[in-house]
Order: sequence, then C-alpha cells, then structure tokens
Amino acid sequence: NNESFVRMHFKMHFLQCVLMLNFVISDDTLGFIVRGPSGPLVVPLGGSVILPCYVETPLVAEKVKVVWRRTDSETLVHLYQDGESQPDAQQQDYHDRAHFFTDQIQHGNFSLRLDNLSAQDKGVYRCKVYSQQVAGKTLVEIKDVERLLVSGSDESISASVGEDVTLNCSVDSHITPEHIEEVSWRKTDKDEDILVLLYQNNKSLSDSSDERYRDRVEFFTAEIPKGNFSLRLKSVRTEDKGVYTCQVFAGGLSANATVVLERLGFSWLHITVLILCIIAPVSALLLCWIVYSKIGFKYLFYILYSIYEMKIIY
Repeated sequence: NNESFVRMHFKMHFLQCVLMLNFVISDDTLGFIVRGPSGPLVVPLGGSVILPCYVETPLVAEKVKVVWRRTDSETLVHLYQDGESQPDAQQQDYHDRAHFFTDQIQHGNFSLRLDNLSAQDKGVYRCKVYSQQVAGKTLVEIKDVERLLVSGSDESISASVGEDVTLNCSVDSHITPEHIEEVSWRKTDKDEDILVLLYQNNKSLSDSSDERYRDRVEFFTAEIPKGNFSLRLKSVRTEDKGVYTCQVFAGGLSANATVVLERLGFSWLHITVLILCIIAPVSALLLCWIVYSKIGFKYLFYILYSIYEMKIIY
C-alpha cells in the first residue's frame, strides 16, 4: 500500500512537472521570446516615445495578434489583428495617439509610438503577442513624465511711471504651444487675484483682462513658438507695483513663476518737467524784481558793467 501510494504521488508530481515544462516550452522555446526595453523610460511632456516590443524571429504577419494594454486598468491602448491595426478598438484616450509601425510588423517589430504625452501616461504597459496558439509578452514602464518647467525673473524689476516694462515668463522649450492648454498672468499680492492677460486655445484673449490692464498688456506673439510667454506692460502706473504670477497648464500638469514689480518712480522726463515747473515761476519773480526795483536795476547794471570790464581787460 505504501509503495502504491508513493508511486501514485510520484506519477502526479511528474505529470505536474511535465505540464509546467510544456507551458514554458510552448511559450518560449518552441514559440518565441518577446523582448522589450532594458529599463524604465523617462519621457518628455508633450513629446513622443517608442514603447519597444519585438521578437528576434519574424512571424507571419497575417497570423499575428498584438495587444497593448495598461496593466493598472487593462485599458486597451492598441490592437493589431487580421493583418492590420484596429484603431476602432482603441480606448478613446489613445485614439490618434498610439500607432504601430505597420511596415515593421512582418519583421517582428510590434513597438508602439505614443504621442502627445501627458502626466496620465505614466504607468506600466503590457505588449502581448499571439501566433498560432502560442503567446509571449513583455512589460514596458513609463516611469516618469518630465515635469513642466516655467521660469521668470530671479530679481525684482524696477520701472518708472509712464514707461513700458517686460515681465519674463518662459516655458521649457520641448513643449510646443499646441500642447499648452492655458497661460494666465495675474496680479496676486495684497489678497488680490486680478487677471492681467490670458492665453488659451492658441490665442491671446485680451478681452478677458481686468479693465485696469485692458489695452495696456500684450504677449510677444512672435516669441510664443519658442515658449516665451513674457508680458509687456505699457504705461506703468504707481498702482501696478506688486507681485505678478505666470501660471501655465500643459499635459495635465501645472507650474508657475512669479515676477515682482517694485520701486516705481518718476522718469527723467517727468523730473525735468517738474523742475521746469518749479524754476519757471521763480525766474519770473526774479525778473519782475529786477525790472521794478531800483536796487534790483542797479544790481543788474553792476553785473553787466563788470562783464564789460572783464571783456576789455582780456
């Protein structure tokens, strides 16, 4: 009885080993090995990335089925079946963003190009390849989407009343304007939140500006393709002094930069006019004193005679 039990247990264990070995062999050795990247990927916000998935031995394209899914939600990113890609099967978020290299399928390349990257694309993707009842898979991780970088002025800006001033704001150059959802300039100090100027849907919306800034602010339109969203503030007023925030939204991310406008004073033109306004009445009073006062007349005669004598001597 004990020997029978041992033999039966050995046969069951052997059968299990054979089944496991058969599964491993059919998936890899007798079938194919699906390969992916050597490590996690870091991708640029708003850019594109290739998610590698390939086999070393080409398969018959018409008999291949390739399924790309996210492992966290089983969302269908893309599908290749019946000799062609199936965009209608894609989840909506990946429609027109995820693409096979269809001319490379016959060479065993099942990689996927993912465009217009956003923060939501971060995660693990599974590429599973089916061919003649054999399947293989690989995982590709998008470890991080480069964060949105916005820079302003390191130092506060000084300006004079009546002058024009530039408030700097630059977005990381790898992000193109069409991927930028919104840029807003706001005055945010002293419990204020005043909309100075708004950029949305690839255009400047000057009508959205607060009436205190309307017709006095503008973007440098020719510089926007370079990521330059600096603001020109014209005819500066004393009440313009304060903190300004440039807020940028792109690819589901948000970042901002601040600029401080301080030490508002009068320009040289204003100072010159002010001095002239002070000197003019004083000069008029002095002239009246000279003309109508005997002492003043004698003093003026003395000055003119002294100048005449000096000319004769020299």
